[in-house]
Amino acid sequence: MRSSNAHRPGAARFSRGLALSVTGVLVASTLSLVAPAAHAAVVPTPTAHYDMSHTGTSLIDVSGNGRNAVLTGFTDASFADAGGDAVLRFKADGYAALPKGLVTGTDNDFTVEYTVATQTSANHFGWVIGDGVGPWNTTQLGNHIFLSPRSAQGGYTDQVLAAVRVKNGGDNGETRMPAGGGLNPGFTTLTMVGAGNTLTLYRDGSVISSLTHADSLSSIIPSGNVLGYLGRSLYQGDALLRADVSDVKFWDSALTADQVASSMPTASQKSSTTSALLRGDVEATMLRANPSLDNVSSDLNLASSVNGVALTWSSSDPSVVSNTGVVSRSITTDTPVTLTATSSLGVLTYEVTVIAPNVSADLDAISLASRTTENLPLATKGAVDGAAITWTSSDEALVSATKADYVAPAVGAADPFRGGGIVARPAYGAGDAKVTLTATATLNGHSAQKTFEVTVAEKGRWAPDAGYAAAYFTSDGDEKIYQAATNGNDFFSFSPVNGGQPVITSTTDTKGLRDPYILRSKDGDKYYMVATDLCISCGTGWGPAQSDGSLKIEVWESTDLVTWTRTNGKNEGITINQPAAGMTWAPEAYWDDALQSYVVHFSSRLYSSASKTNSDNLHARVFSVLTRDFTTFTYPPTEWQNTGFARIDSTVQKIGDYYYRFTKNEEGGAADGLEAGKDIFLERSKVLTAPTTRSNWNADPEKTWQLTDTNMTALETGQAGEGPQIVKLNEGDPNNTGGDGYAFLVDNFGAGGYRAFVTTGEAIASSSQADRLSRRADWNVRPVGGLPASPRHGSFVSVDQSVLTAMQNWTSVKAVASTTSLTREGRTATAVVAAADRGDVVGTVTFSGESWSQTVGLDQHSASVEVPAAVRTVTARYDGYVDGRVAASASEPLSMGLALSATVGNRCVAGKVTQFVAVTNADAVAANVTVIGAFGQKKLTVGAGKTVSTTFSTRARAVDAGTVSIDAVPKGTKQAPPTSFTVAAPRGNCR
Repeated sequence: MRSSNAHRPGAARFSRGLALSVTGVLVASTLSLVAPAAHAAVVPTPTAHYDMSHTGTSLIDVSGNGRNAVLTGFTDASFADAGGDAVLRFKADGYAALPKGLVTGTDNDFTVEYTVATQTSANHFGWVIGDGVGPWNTTQLGNHIFLSPRSAQGGYTDQVLAAVRVKNGGDNGETRMPAGGGLNPGFTTLTMVGAGNTLTLYRDGSVISSLTHADSLSSIIPSGNVLGYLGRSLYQGDALLRADVSDVKFWDSALTADQVASSMPTASQKSSTTSALLRGDVEATMLRANPSLDNVSSDLNLASSVNGVALTWSSSDPSVVSNTGVVSRSITTDTPVTLTATSSLGVLTYEVTVIAPNVSADLDAISLASRTTENLPLATKGAVDGAAITWTSSDEALVSATKADYVAPAVGAADPFRGGGIVARPAYGAGDAKVTLTATATLNGHSAQKTFEVTVAEKGRWAPDAGYAAAYFTSDGDEKIYQAATNGNDFFSFSPVNGGQPVITSTTDTKGLRDPYILRSKDGDKYYMVATDLCISCGTGWGPAQSDGSLKIEVWESTDLVTWTRTNGKNEGITINQPAAGMTWAPEAYWDDALQSYVVHFSSRLYSSASKTNSDNLHARVFSVLTRDFTTFTYPPTEWQNTGFARIDSTVQKIGDYYYRFTKNEEGGAADGLEAGKDIFLERSKVLTAPTTRSNWNADPEKTWQLTDTNMTALETGQAGEGPQIVKLNEGDPNNTGGDGYAFLVDNFGAGGYRAFVTTGEAIASSSQADRLSRRADWNVRPVGGLPASPRHGSFVSVDQSVLTAMQNWTSVKAVASTTSLTREGRTATAVVAAADRGDVVGTVTFSGESWSQTVGLDQHSASVEVPAAVRTVTARYDGYVDGRVAASASEPLSMGLALSATVGNRCVAGKVTQFVAVTNADAVAANVTVIGAFGQKKLTVGAGKTVSTTFSTRARAVDAGTVSIDAVPKGTKQAPPTSFTVAAPRGNCR
């Protein structure tokens, strides 16, 4: 931090809102700062001074000593210009390596001055002198001195933590300075002075802690080229720093108290930097979905606190923008409004322009997929100005229109699409179909229309399920997504895939992924995965994770469970939770038949406002949103479960007409009818989205959720459980002997992960207070084994053989083998194609023989064709289909035989019936023919293109109807297969 006229090589410019002025008097006294003495002490030149000027990967030493630090993980965007003062914004995404020479070990004297602001409590280091990253109490961990500006450690929570560590034998050797309090509002200067065997810590020039120790700096200074780090802890597993840093100085000497006060940035400088940085952060917080402050059309977020600074808002025109940020959509012209935020640092003013509603804006905001495999989210309320929107369809049989007479159900969520957007996909093999959808928006008496061309994808290929897949994470220290697959159609035969390596590692948001849940799409040809955005191993404590956790879920889709792509096309999660929420945990999804949408549900705390200052009613509850494409979600979330007691980790399975919901009682003990804390209970309802306000054995499941079991797993496992999962077992699975089998799993999070129970759908459905599933003799936890190693809170899903093979080989889905068999009935040839996995086969078959060929489409796995008389031998080849899911195959050649036909008749001779048979040879070669009937057999030679007749005397006045057999071979060819067929012989009567 330096004065505004100082040279700032390479400093990045902060782009938002800095032209807007800070008015009023900035009150320095609230920062508890110490003003420099009237006669400022002479401060020696530091060995290095980093005022956050940078160029490329170098943090510039502006002292003139040339000791630049090396940046890792940062970009120009990591640096903000706060009113002329550069600030490096550490977001747990980078650190700086300090060069040797800043501090030496010739004596124990040194000084580090560090100006920082942070609202994040974590196990992170602001700075450290020393090197060697390693676990606690090991020689791999180097000796060091460090300072954490806002700690999450017990006894130091939200306070400055500083310590010296020199390992001595079996002793870790860390000695901590006594806790002396936390940071002042805004930027705070923390100065540590080492003088002999005393460490003294100053906060804005005032001593807050001191420590006498017996360690030597010579045992701490590394021998290599790196002295230490800014923003990186040496303790393995600690997070990188989350803080704003404006100025850092080092001396290889001990400053006096006067020198400490004289050296540090002044109160006005820090206030100015705090205010300038605050200005941009407030604006970014305000905008929400609005593109800029001069183009506001939706509500603003007038937060009561930003960067730890309390804000009080007022509006120059509350009828247009209220003091809480509500934006009017009833204005008729664009309207300017001045918003004023008052804080202890002064007054911030923002000029905003509220854009008058425009019916076309709501239409322009609609985005539909050009090709869909899902029902379409046809919005009925404009996202910009709230216009009423109705839809028509060029083909209602393909995509439904908005229903003018739609009536919301008495229980459960209303359909936000009012019956519109329901898609009937063409059958597999029928090809895609196109539809034109027209949206009509009406607002303030004005209407406008917009058309959308959408391709409805044909259904995907079906094949019977032949195995299972799993997704999970492994521990609080390894928050990545892993997958496993069974070795066959046995649920308890899982092995890791991808060589046991993570399938997805987060590089965005919190950089942690937990609780992955895989849902198969309603049509079965796609998979969606949602996961919690949380990283405990990054240094986030469980308290901050629940109070200020991510409002996002991470979402992907896949057709093979190998290649996953973000549904939103970006490397980031999707915000589905509200600003007042504390966290967004354990998202899962389930198909709702009534709403024709997916219900995404998750656990969260809810505060009274986005400031999150209240401490009451902070029990976890479960919320839900709807989606049809896992890209757009309804908002805000609906409260799905709130009994006044903590609930988390719901999972759902529909059996018959009811949805069954397994949930964890997060309370420490019995609560609201639930017998034990930290265990699973079961409820049922016919309405998936029905709200729950009590755990009630006697509830009406037609209208809400009825409790049917509780305390389900701990009595069997001896462990607390969470993350329940339920999966229907495949036909043919040896664990599914009765055909109604289910595997129920519970994550014993303190004892190695999932344990399994095998039950049936009938057993789950029949559970009641008087006859509980978990109290029956056959409710037994299986022995450990058969599941992935250390599977924590994940999911399990059935897969067909193609996907199972792809996962096992960790490749894309390959075409399954096929066989084509060929038969004939006379001159009609029929090909039957079968896939090796017993799944669907569509496409075409090409019949060919000699110079003739004909292509015919498959229908129910078969295709037939009339073969021309000149064709003697036919081959059928299955050509495959455009999706490449079934490999081509060809039949063995089939002889079509001779082109013969025959007729049978009767005549009366001397009062007796004489049967005559006429054989016609339409072939190009002569035929030796044997005619066999009820009255004997005869051999004939029928020339090419000739007809030869023969007769049989019956010696009877009347004969019954029957048949005559014709067997023929080409004349002169003994090895040719015979041509054989039968001809009906009519009844004869000469009486």
